[in-house]
Amino acid sequence: MAKMVIMYEEPKDKEKFDEHYFNVHVPLGRNIPNIIKDSVHRVVGSQNTHLNLYLITILEFENMEKLQEAFASPEAKLAEEDGQNFFQYLEKPPIISIID
Repeated sequence: MAKMVIMYEEPKDKEKFDEHYFNVHVPLGRNIPNIIKDSVHRVVGSQNTHLNLYLITILEFENMEKLQEAFASPEAKLAEEDGQNFFQYLEKPPIISIID
């Protein structure tokens, strides 16, 4: 199993971020091939960090090969390009980790 974990810190404008993220970006992301499961979680508390985490998104794939194949797809490129449309509501871009 391979996963992509995307962590967003609290946005400057939560309402506009949420509106774009959930109504545009998440549907685009769900078109990316090979995703077995996706989930978005609101962070209600963190320990041992200076980050003010807001959302964590987890995309799950069968293996690393399927993940790499997925992110080479046109659907993934569309989702990546859309990031610029809501990054304006963030202080910093999200933290992205690939784990297995």
